[in-house]
Amino acid sequence: MSIYFKAFGAQKIQSHQLVPIFEFGIYGEMKGHFPHPSNMIEPRLFSTHIPFHALVNSIKESNCKIIYICRNLFDTFISTWIFMNKLKQDSTPMLTLDEAFEMFSKGIHTYGPWWNHMMGYWKESIARPHKVLFLKYEDLKEDVNFNVKRVAEFLGCPFTQEEESSGVIESIIKLCSFEKMKDLEVNKFGALNKKIENKHFFWKAEIGDWENYLSPLMVEKLSKIIEDKLSGSGLSFRVHS
Repeated sequence: MSIYFKAFGAQKIQSHQLVPIFEFGIYGEMKGHFPHPSNMIEPRLFSTHIPFHALVNSIKESNCKIIYICRNLFDTFISTWIFMNKLKQDSTPMLTLDEAFEMFSKGIHTYGPWWNHMMGYWKESIARPHKVLFLKYEDLKEDVNFNVKRVAEFLGCPFTQEEESSGVIESIIKLCSFEKMKDLEVNKFGALNKKIENKHFFWKAEIGDWENYLSPLMVEKLSKIIEDKLSGSGLSFRVHS
């Protein structure tokens, strides 16, 4: 874990640069030239919002590890709505809560319905747990120490007893905490690909904030959608803090 710790210890590079996004940071900005991963410096770490079924076979069939992190759909909706409004052009109107909720309920999103997105990685994590680690944001918040160790073990680089005793895990947790990351100068200024301001990636990091926005009718409608889409899958979420 020393490489991981050292990389984030730089504190001068935005996290989306350390772990570039496939569809934006690597291939989305290219003009006719597409780098092959084998030509990139190891360890190769990438992020993506692409659904599992849409990943290329070379990723699905390789030995690479996939860590999927999601959160309950109530908070996912509110977070997405607020984030998208921050990205809007000055000439375009704000997307109202009602408009955004209607689109979300119909599964209208750049990467498809979020419930399908979750289910794709959830099913694969059950079928191939050595390939896909499925993590819930709520669980991460509840027991950070346990999940940091879980990630390390999944990646094949578990902490040694000496590292645990010397507080390495706690140091990583503190360094990568929401409060610490949000307070870094690199995350207060500048922009990713000169388009998305770095500060927009940090909002509240709270569970259950959706209660401050959704009406009872919205809650009822989304609850029914979740019940229908996730029924029988074994996947469920805690929606309150």
